[in-house]
Order: sequence, then structure tokens, then C-alpha cells
Amino acid sequence: MAISRAQLLKELLPGLNALFGLEYATYGEQHKEIYETETSERSFEEETKLSGFSAAPVKNEGSAMAYDNAQEAFTARYTHETIALGFSLTEEAIEDNLYDSLSGRYTKALARAMAYTKQVKAANVLNNGFNSAFAGGDGVALFATNHPLVSGGVNSNTPATQADLNETSLENAVIQIAAWTDERGLLIAAKPRKLIVPPSLQFVATRLLETELRVGTADNDINAIKNNGSIPEGYTVNNYLTDTNAWFLTTDVPNGMKHFVRTPLQNSMDGDFDTGNVRYKARERYSFGFSDPLGMFGSQGA
Repeated sequence: MAISRAQLLKELLPGLNALFGLEYATYGEQHKEIYETETSERSFEEETKLSGFSAAPVKNEGSAMAYDNAQEAFTARYTHETIALGFSLTEEAIEDNLYDSLSGRYTKALARAMAYTKQVKAANVLNNGFNSAFAGGDGVALFATNHPLVSGGVNSNTPATQADLNETSLENAVIQIAAWTDERGLLIAAKPRKLIVPPSLQFVATRLLETELRVGTADNDINAIKNNGSIPEGYTVNNYLTDTNAWFLTTDVPNGMKHFVRTPLQNSMDGDFDTGNVRYKARERYSFGFSDPLGMFGSQGA
């Protein structure tokens, strides 16, 4: 339905001092703190995890050489979604100069709505990360204690008992990440990079990562997390996380969190011959997801 003069009556009357409500500040592209962005030229993308070899065994004198087989572990698929929104102005509204006064404001509002949706889509991968209904390529949720391995073992990228963000839980996460293995059970030397928190945990994160001494204790001990550089990129706040207790760590494991851009944001307009209305639209196509779940560690909080 087109926006008509009846919906914009005040803009036609003298004495109007200001128009407001469409120019709020936004939080920016917070997804870039979590995802690696790549371009795509297909309707979907797939990434397959490969299994290497087991640890080399001892070859006894005179015995035969041992052989091992490489294989595929699992495949992650990214199906791109089209996000689009538009508005239309009637011929009469344009004729009465409402286009000149409002087009800039509404096109900015359109861009803001598109940007908002993108941030929600990006955060939803983490918000749904503990839900088995949103399984990854290995058949379990992004954050799970039982990511299956070809060797028969498992990796865990979440605490066995969910814990709030504090010194102990963060130290345990760093230790747990250091114990991750590849598909054949070989240690992979993974390390945390950045802490991702909702706004409610930003002050806890500051105390944990930026103070010189331990917090919440009378002991004059150093802050080992800061001193060791355990979280080298510090922390960032994501305002689109829905759980006020959940916290996450990005890691240096490659091919973890991925954002594929099939079609960048495009704006266009056209006129309708019969009505004289002018339509404006914004459209983009992308996907958010994860390939290797070891690209993230997450806790729901206690």
C-alpha cells in the first residue's frame, strides 16, 4: 500500500517545526566482530571438514608399515536468504512535494531496517546455538559437549555445567579450548581470541580482562587472564544477544563462523504507470552460519 497524503497530513500544513523518529543512532555492524565474510556466486555454499591421520605408531624391526585412510568428516551448508523491504509514495504525495521533504528520511529509515535485520540474523546463530533444532554439519548444536569425531571421541565447546561469566569459568574455558583435538584425536593448539558478551555483562568483562589484579578477592594476586594474554583481542558487546547471561569466545580455529554475501545491499526505484505511484526498495541476499563449531566456545550462564 502506498503512503498517501492522508498519512502525512502534518507535512502539508504550515507551522511544522521538525520531523523526528527516523534518525536514531544504530549500533553498527557488530557481526564483523564474530564472522569471516566471503562472497558467493551460487544459491548455497557447502564446506566439508576433512579428517587427517592418526598419530604415527612405532614400527617394529622387520614388521610391515602401518597405513591409514583419510576421509571426510561432515559438510556444512549455507543457504542464502533474500532480505527485502520497500515503500511507495502516491502520485499526489509526490506532486505536493512530499517526496522532496521525506524521501531522504525514508530511504535512511529503509537502510536502518535492513541493517537491523542483518544484525538480528547474525546474532541468532549464537542465540540458537544451544538448541539442537539448529544443528550444524556434524549433527549437533553449535555449542555442545558431544561434537563427534572420526576417531570415536568428542570435542566440547561448552561447559559440562553451564556457568556464569566469572574468573573461574573464563579460565576453565581457556583450558578446555586448549584440549581440543582434530578428527583423529591429535591436539590442535587452539586458543581463544575475543570475548563476546551482551550489554548486561560488559562491566563484568571489563573487570575480568582489564584490571591488573584479581577481582572480587582480598588476595594481592595478579590477574592471570590479563597477564597471560589469554584473550588477546579483549571483549566486544553484541546488543542483539537475547540471553543476558550467555557469553561466548571466538577462537583461532579457521573456517568457523562464516558470513556469505550472495548479493550486496542494492537500492532501486520505479514508477507505476496506472497509479503514478513511485516505489522504493532495498534488497540483499546473504547467509550466516558456521562450518567448524570449534570456531566458537559458548556458555548459557548458570
